[in-house]
Order: sequence, then structure tokens, then C-alpha cells
Amino acid sequence: MNVLNIEHISKVFGEKVIFDDVSYGIHDGDKIGIIGINGTGKTTLLKIIAGLEEPDEGQVICQNGLRITYLPQNPEFPARATVLSYVTGGQEKDSTDWNPDSDAKTILNHLGITEHAALISQLSGGQKKRVALAKTLVNPADVLVLDEPTNHIDNEMAAWLEDYLNRFRGIVIMVTHDRYFLDRVTNKILEISHGKLYAYTANYSRFLEMKAEREEMDLATERKRQSVLRMELEWAKRGCRARTTKQKARLERLEALKSGSAPVRDTMVEMDSVETRMGKKTIELHHISKQYGDKIIIRDFSYIVLKNQRLGIIGPNGCGKSTLMKIITGVLKPDNGNVEIGETVRIGYFAQEETQMDGRQRVIDYIKETAEYVPTKDGHITASQMLERFLFDGSMQYTPIAKLSGGERRRLYLLKVLMEAPNVLILDEPTNDLDIPTLTILEDYLDSFSGIIITVSHDRYFLDNLVERIFAFEGSGFLKQYEGGYSDYLEAKKAWNAQGDARTFSAINTVLDNQNALGAGMAGGNKKSGSSEKKDQQPKVPSEKSWKQNQPTKLKFSYKEQREFETIDEEIAGLEEKIGILEQEMMKNATNSARLSELSAQKEETEQVLEEKMERWVYLNDLAERIRNQ
Repeated sequence: MNVLNIEHISKVFGEKVIFDDVSYGIHDGDKIGIIGINGTGKTTLLKIIAGLEEPDEGQVICQNGLRITYLPQNPEFPARATVLSYVTGGQEKDSTDWNPDSDAKTILNHLGITEHAALISQLSGGQKKRVALAKTLVNPADVLVLDEPTNHIDNEMAAWLEDYLNRFRGIVIMVTHDRYFLDRVTNKILEISHGKLYAYTANYSRFLEMKAEREEMDLATERKRQSVLRMELEWAKRGCRARTTKQKARLERLEALKSGSAPVRDTMVEMDSVETRMGKKTIELHHISKQYGDKIIIRDFSYIVLKNQRLGIIGPNGCGKSTLMKIITGVLKPDNGNVEIGETVRIGYFAQEETQMDGRQRVIDYIKETAEYVPTKDGHITASQMLERFLFDGSMQYTPIAKLSGGERRRLYLLKVLMEAPNVLILDEPTNDLDIPTLTILEDYLDSFSGIIITVSHDRYFLDNLVERIFAFEGSGFLKQYEGGYSDYLEAKKAWNAQGDARTFSAINTVLDNQNALGAGMAGGNKKSGSSEKKDQQPKVPSEKSWKQNQPTKLKFSYKEQREFETIDEEIAGLEEKIGILEQEMMKNATNSARLSELSAQKEETEQVLEEKMERWVYLNDLAERIRNQ
């Protein structure tokens, strides 16, 4: 049953059309993920649904008494509010079994906020977002509208939130970049593209398949439109030579085909490799320790990073992941130990907060601070051209940074880091505020990056796609090493918890450390790989027989199709002529109902045959064009 209807919504910001007459019905039990590139209107749609923003046209109709709770991407907080008072909103225990204080404390604890009496003004940005999420979940609601709920929560919290939302009986509508989260929570996907909404009854994985099918169908429809248009134009020309009249319906159809438009596809970020060559010495950490007050953040950590290695750093919020990144980059000094950086190492640091941005500065000037020209595989290109590759067109390049969305600022910051031509990328939560299409392109770029990548991320999908070794903060400042991506880490952790043999685990880590120390002294790189079994496998050389079997078959007409292709124009012209004659006969017999009925049936039958011939004409001409182009 529909409980909320979006009816003919339109919204324009300046010259940019965000929504163009879109409608959608939301049902009980829907768990909807909203997807689209940054700037397409995902947050705007959430605000319209939550009643916080009005569309230019159209309306949102809700069931009577429907309770909607909204989590903004950047929440605001009252001055002097404490964590608990803000989350409960001053609500008191009612006559039922609902106790806001008890529920609030439970949810806050799950989200890693244990100081319930602390002032919100004293919390970090990530902690504030989690407090706002707790308030959203505590308030009784029929519809949860969540804007980036997975930002600033670690993997354990994400797993808890997945379970909470799966058990939630109401409607969930959310924007998130976490693809595993979308896969496990949603049952519907809404894609925003060029002012339109495309609905899919699917989770994220199935959505990818269905979107590819839709785009292929759109392209096939466009190919058919172009083929029919060519045919109609030919008929129109031939009609001018051979006939004195043309069918009005046919001419109207020709005009409709002419005014049709090709399917619009999203522009994708284009990334190119601009890294600098690296020598033998990379990054060496020797007995690093760091603590704040009585809290030990990092305890006696040593590691030599191998060339081209991909490392992931994980752990609960506040454990010291960003601190480790800052020590590696030289932003912070360790209390004990030292960091040695090779002379040829050039670090690009993508920090969690891009605080150095001046909102008054224009986009193009921000990038030109780094370089006017950038070396790529295709030669040197200008800063303006690089901005266009990152979806900042000519008009946006002269826009003040303050007017960009959060995701657009993040994308701009990423471009600046890459333009520095680093051979070591230090990425601290790179997936925050990036849209999913950009994340996919970023993963492809990083996979081919010729250098070292060290990343802190809560995005499990990102870690699985990128890293080959994980270091996990597991209490008291200790980091433990696991081989593989995040899923491999979970399996190893599960096996470790089941076995409970600390000595065996320590021995395995010692072996890995020794292997790492040996590898650091070897020339060459250590490319990304999967399990040891996959590393040892040699690529199979296809036999001549299998190669021939897999050769693409050349397209060609069959004998029957060739004959049909040569005669079909004449057949269609004959059918057209027959329809014209029948129409003239019908006009002559307008008062003879019996004859008129007979002629009408003949005309309908002939039109059906003509339609089938036209479909066949489109197929044969499309095939002929593909044969010519192969």
C-alpha cells in the first residue's frame, strides 16, 4: 500500500534542472537506496520527502499521521546541549514501555558514544554525526530519511546499523556510498540521472545488472529509431518522385522520429596516471609510539613498506588510524621511534578533512596553485582540462568553492592530490562524500597506480577491491597484520576467535614480519595479489583449438535474408500503395456499411502486414550496417 507519493515534482537551481516532472510511490516495508553522481539532487530529494524543502512544481502526499524522521548530512546542534539531552529531545518516559533515556543510551553505546553527559560542542565531527544518527533512531518514526548514515562509523557499527535497519518495520529512504550496506539493507534502488528517476526493485548488486540492461535497451531503441528514421526519409524522398500524395500519418511519424532524442548517459570522471618514479628506498617505520595523556595510541610499531604495496588500516573510531597517517606524512611527530622516507618518495596525502580550502577561492585558482600543466600518458594537459575530466565544466571552474556540494569539494580535493604526481598515496577515509560512480572510477585508477597506497577506510567494499594486507588496531595501541582484503580479515578473525591460540597467531605474524623484512631488501615491486594459491598460478596459454573456438564469428546475410533485403523496399511500397487505394475505396463507399466494413478489415490487415515488414526492414538494415562496419 502506498503511504507516501511523490507526484510530478520539478526543481531547478539557477539554470540546472534537478528534477523534471518525476513521480514515485513509496510502499510499506520499502528500504530504498538513492544513487546518483554528486550534484544530481540526492540530498534535495531527501529534504523534499522530509518536508524541509518545497519543490518548484508538484507535491508530496503522505498518509495521515505519518511520522518522518530526517538525518541531515551535516547536522546542526543547539548551543550548550549535552549528548543525552539532544538525543532524547527533552522527551520523558510515557505510559507505555518506551523509555527514551534507556533507548538513547543503548544506541549511543552501539555507536561508540559513551560519555552521555558530554557537551556536543566538545565532540569531533564524526562523533557529532553519530549523535545525530542516534537521535534519528531513538525518535519513534514510520519513515527514516537518512543522508549518509554510514559516514564516520566503523565497520562494527556499520554491521550493527545494518541489523537495526533490517529489523526496522517502517520505511527507510537513504543516501549512502557504502555498497555492502546498500546490498544488505535495501530492497529498492532509485537512481537520479539528468532530472529523471529510474526505479529498480533490487539491492545494489542486482541494480548494477538491471541498469546495464536498461542502458542496453535504450541504445537498442535509439538504433531502431535511427534505422526507422532513415527508412522514412527514403520513403519521403521516393514519394516526392513517384507519388503526388503522402499519408498524413506517415509524415507525422517522420516528424516525431526527427524530434526524438538519443538516451543521455552520465558523464564519468576520467582519471589518468600522473605518478613519479620511485627508487629502492620507500617508507620505514621504526619502533613508533604515540600517546595522548594516559591513552596509548600506537605502541612500538615497526614496518617497512614494500614498493607498489596496498595497505589498509582499520579499527574503531578514535583508535589512532588518522594519527598513524599523520605520523607517516610528517604532520605529527611520534613520541618514540622514527620514520625514514626515501629520497625519491613523493607523498600525496588525501586527508579526512580538507580544511585548507578557501570558500571564496575559485575552483580553477585552487587547482592552479598545484600546477598549470599536468603530465599524463597522453602528454601534458592544462589544469582546466583536468578539471573537465573531473566533471567541472567551464562555468563551474569559475565558481567559488563555497558553492560546491560536499561531494564536489571532496572530488576537487582528490584532483589536487593526484595533480601533485605522487608515487605514494596516503588516503584517509577517501570514500567519504564521494558518489558511487566516482568511487568505481577511483578504484580502477588505484588498481593501476604504479606506487604505494596506504588507506584508512570504513568502506568494506573499497578495502576488498584495493588492499592486499590489513593492519588492525586491536586495543592498547597494538596493530595486528592480516593478509588479503576486508573479507579475508573477517575470515581470519573468525578463525582466530574460534581457535583462541595466541601462540600460533604470534608465530604466524612473526613469519609474516620476517617475510616482509626480506622483501623490503629486494628490488622491484610487490604487485597486488590475492591468496598465495593465486600468486603461484601461471596464466594458461590457450590451445589452437580453443582459440579457434573462441574466435568471433563474422556477421553475414543468409541466402534468404539477402533476397529479402533486395526486395523488401518494393514490397513496402506496394503495401503503402494498396492502403492508399483502400482508403479511396472507403471514401467512395462511405454510405455502404457492408462494403465499408469489408474494406476497413482489408485495410487493417494490410497495415498489420506493413508494420511487420517495417520491423523486418529495420532488422535487415541494422544487420547490413553492422556487416559493413565489422
